[in-house]
Amino acid sequence: MQTWSLVSMCVLLGIVVRWGVSLNSYSGAGKPPMFGDYEAQRHWQEVTYNLPLQEWYFNTSENDLNYWGLDYPPLTAYHSLVCAYVAKTINPEWVDLHKSRGYESPAHKLFMRATVLVADLLIYIPAVVLYCLYLTDGSTKKKVCTVFCFLLYPGLILIDYGHFQYNGVSLGFALWGVLALGLGWDALGSLAFCLALNYKQMELYHALPFFFYLLGKSFKLGLMGRGLFLLVRIASTVLVTFALCWLPFLSDPGDAMQVVRRIFPVARGLFEDKVANTWCSLNILIKIRSILSIDSQIYISFACTLLAVLPSCVRLLMKPTFWQFKLALVNSSLAFFLFSYQVHEKSILLAALPVCLLLNDLPLMVIWFLQASTFSMLPLFLKDGLLVPYAVTSLAFLFFSIYLLSALEHCSEEELRLGVYHRLLFCLPKLDLAWIVKWKFYISVSAMAGLSVVTVALVPPTHLPDLFPVLVSSTAFLHFLGTFIYFNIVQFSEPPSRKSQKKND
Repeated sequence: MQTWSLVSMCVLLGIVVRWGVSLNSYSGAGKPPMFGDYEAQRHWQEVTYNLPLQEWYFNTSENDLNYWGLDYPPLTAYHSLVCAYVAKTINPEWVDLHKSRGYESPAHKLFMRATVLVADLLIYIPAVVLYCLYLTDGSTKKKVCTVFCFLLYPGLILIDYGHFQYNGVSLGFALWGVLALGLGWDALGSLAFCLALNYKQMELYHALPFFFYLLGKSFKLGLMGRGLFLLVRIASTVLVTFALCWLPFLSDPGDAMQVVRRIFPVARGLFEDKVANTWCSLNILIKIRSILSIDSQIYISFACTLLAVLPSCVRLLMKPTFWQFKLALVNSSLAFFLFSYQVHEKSILLAALPVCLLLNDLPLMVIWFLQASTFSMLPLFLKDGLLVPYAVTSLAFLFFSIYLLSALEHCSEEELRLGVYHRLLFCLPKLDLAWIVKWKFYISVSAMAGLSVVTVALVPPTHLPDLFPVLVSSTAFLHFLGTFIYFNIVQFSEPPSRKSQKKND
């Protein structure tokens, strides 16, 4: 009873922080003609409520796809439709076809913010709580602290409640999938992940670890017995779930293909804005998008992503434990973010979720990455007028997570899984790697804080107008690349302690 009281308090504090961020501005407020992501979500409600389903993804006289046309899978559209019915009941002007374009009012803002919070309360927050309570080690106090820090992650809060999106829905479904697999409910885990994938196509970042974990588990059980039964059960679950989500579009193959074209818009280019991935960072020196055709960019990014993710997935296939699964989720999502095609800065949230799963195991490395992931989106936050929420939530997360999880106290070489580095650096004298990591953390946090202040306080030279966004994205890229290398080494090194390994298996 006491545990649930503490958890309820953590959830309440998480809600307060979310609602506090939501009181600020939002993407595109008062900025015609496109406004911003807030208007995109509202417009999808308008479209799904007023137009026949067959027109949702098509350019028609009533549905101008150049004005925030639907570009997410069917489950997002169905969610928009449900929100639209509620909006219509409260105030029909909010979803009035064409006339509601760019609609802004305090009441509507309250409604839209409430829809994000309700979605989090129904999907994301319960998954976080159950994962931390049932699939992490340690005392009740440590588990409750992990819940609080998980819910306090500023990147997701600032994007969903400040910038305005529903990332918590797809990430929540994915987390339900992880939770189910961790508890041995493989079919339910497959169903939950299919829902995540049918809500946002970017969940492909997590798809390969789910596939290889379940395939490896089937091989381990034997494909002539229980393993075959598991494989058939999972395949049936996936096919049925996809068929139900896409059922309204399957009567006409042309409708289904149009949805696919909309959710994979290759014409939008290799990356957007100043994203902290390989291609954007390399673009500083080599103008890739000018030199290579779109087809060449797609092939190169596909090949690099496959090469980056393959070692982790093969390791998971050969050793399908839950610990390996969590590490593969991190490595797969980072490989996709760093090397795949059409990456947006907000896509780092897809790597942040699996990293959060390791808060209890590797607190310092996780906190470090989560701070860097939030910092990488600084230009977007400044554009949306979220400077104060960014500063407050980042500092609060850094303080509470380090204090509550004792991150700086649990950073020995063994706890950081740094043993393998001595073998890799055999030609160098023995170094105190834990001390080096701790000081790199201090320097890194100081650099991110300094760049944040400089970006806000100084005006860039006229001949280098993007100087500060480029510095932010390049700095964050180095953090992400280092994290990707670190977690790959951890995945291929020794497993955690025997007690943890027994639980994770």
